[in-house]
Amino acid sequence: MGHRWNPLDFQDTRSSDSPMASTNGLVGVQGKQPLFSFGVISDVQYADIPDGRSFLGVPRYYRHSILVLQRAVSKWNSLQKLKFAINLGDIVDGFCPKEQSLTAVQEVVQEFEKFNGPVYHMIGNHCLYNLTREKLLPLLKIPTLEGHAYYDFSPTPEYRFVVLDGYDISAIGWAKEHPNTLEALKLLQEKNPNAEKNSPEGMWGLDRRFLMFNGAVGREQLKWLDNVLQDASMHEQKVVVCCHLPLDPGASSKEALLWNYDEVMDVIHRYNCVKVCLAGHDHKGGHSIDSHGVHHRVLEAALECPPGSDAFGHVDVYHDRLALSGTNRMSSTEMVFHS
Repeated sequence: MGHRWNPLDFQDTRSSDSPMASTNGLVGVQGKQPLFSFGVISDVQYADIPDGRSFLGVPRYYRHSILVLQRAVSKWNSLQKLKFAINLGDIVDGFCPKEQSLTAVQEVVQEFEKFNGPVYHMIGNHCLYNLTREKLLPLLKIPTLEGHAYYDFSPTPEYRFVVLDGYDISAIGWAKEHPNTLEALKLLQEKNPNAEKNSPEGMWGLDRRFLMFNGAVGREQLKWLDNVLQDASMHEQKVVVCCHLPLDPGASSKEALLWNYDEVMDVIHRYNCVKVCLAGHDHKGGHSIDSHGVHHRVLEAALECPPGSDAFGHVDVYHDRLALSGTNRMSSTEMVFHS
């Protein structure tokens, strides 16, 4: 989520026609065994600094968030059934003192490594405030080609997970003269009239997403996504897309969206294989079902859990649905496929 000037949750613009389940109990198909299960957490944003607040005054518990992660890993291990875990990005906060950045990232990674299985990471803006892609991607064990951080994996023959790099085109994370930086700065100059490019002041509707703490999926990645979805369709696989930045305005504040979420969704909607999109970044969380029946679930942030509370969960995967069992501040959500 945004660093310093942070308008996310400036207003709640989410759709109300597809609410999340309000309970935190087990959801799913009673009596049926899932094909597999996996853990989820997002926006830990740990830093060894006193608690603070977002631009709009939402409390942030920087030291407590690593305790949320520790309880998440402990719970995931106790379930003894999770095939893997997914971290939706932003593991260390942008306010972390820069001399502590490497140590803080290593501390959080060490907590994730206590999980009895693989952990799949994706990068968020706060990760990139702390470390360059060169240093960050190896620490997160993200397979990379020329610094890009998108990849896919298939935990079972029936399912494929696609992890997008939402900061492929971005003003943060690349060298100042990198073509991706220059493309991002040009877009921000065209779309955001403010001197402070993290401010949406005077911007209307969906244009409010053109903020420096967001980013875009580049052309090469879009081609790659199209190829992966074509291949998944050929193999009759169901696909779960993961991206730090949300891909649907119904599930998120306008200020939190991927710059070119519409282009990404155009590719996704060409195929019938994508059933669910998971995201972080917009700390309050959200859920929507788009015009093609794809579920969009934005996960509540670990960072904003007051001491003693939690935000993490695990997902049971069936042939016809994903069932998220949330803990405490993470709402449980049953995502039944529409086709």
